[in-house]
Amino acid sequence: MATSDAPDPNPEFDTSQPTIARVYDALLGGKDNFAADREGAALYLKYVPDAGRCAIENREALVKGVHYLARRAGIDQFLDIGSGLPTQKNTHEAAQEINPNAKVAYVDNDPIVLAHGRALLATNNSTIVVTSDLRRPQEILDNEEIKNHLDFSRPIALMIVGIHMHFHDDEKPDEWVRTLMDALVPGSYLFITDFVDTGEPLQKGMERAGLESLGNGWIRTPERIEQHFLGMPLVPPGLDFLARWFPEDPDADIPAVEDLQPYQRILMAGLAKKV
Repeated sequence: MATSDAPDPNPEFDTSQPTIARVYDALLGGKDNFAADREGAALYLKYVPDAGRCAIENREALVKGVHYLARRAGIDQFLDIGSGLPTQKNTHEAAQEINPNAKVAYVDNDPIVLAHGRALLATNNSTIVVTSDLRRPQEILDNEEIKNHLDFSRPIALMIVGIHMHFHDDEKPDEWVRTLMDALVPGSYLFITDFVDTGEPLQKGMERAGLESLGNGWIRTPERIEQHFLGMPLVPPGLDFLARWFPEDPDADIPAVEDLQPYQRILMAGLAKKV
């Protein structure tokens, strides 16, 4: 993985506070986390004993979405915001096993992601990682390394996977995404997963865990999640629970909602195409 020539972020990471990337890493069984992150993960497990399985399902959904984009949609450029640590198969691996020439730009606000990107993915010249924040979308678009790596005159898949829940609606996160999508040409895609609120207790437990451990992690109704897609048409099967979401085979024999385990009714996924 190539990295930015910009000055390194402060290498003395603040390990006394949990971060989204490192708590997620802990839930996935990774090793790139610290005591505060493991305590945060323990809070998730307290309220949602299958929180680790939720994290794994979210990563599996990422792979399903990327496979659809690379194989069916012919997308060979990916801008992955809030990418986290490469604990399990990540966007570049999923895309490049379909198309070895696919290019991926990872963006995360946790400087440890940049550091581990260097250490773990140094030989992948088709993938870069930069430190920035979804809250500053124009900064992402103006980043010289991203502009040099991705061709904005061609379709790009914008990935906001497992990130929206960490921003309150009062922050207007959809407007940040709109700024990014406005810079992408027709034929580009928007891929989102988010915590859902259909009135189930375990969904409320996931929200409580996030608020207590990270200070964020809000659940949203399916109708509100659909608004994340900015009115763009959704790829079949539309917005659905991760265990029922198969964009490469939307007519598959999927389980009924009532047959899903409670933890499988916490996250939803969707893909939309800019036309």
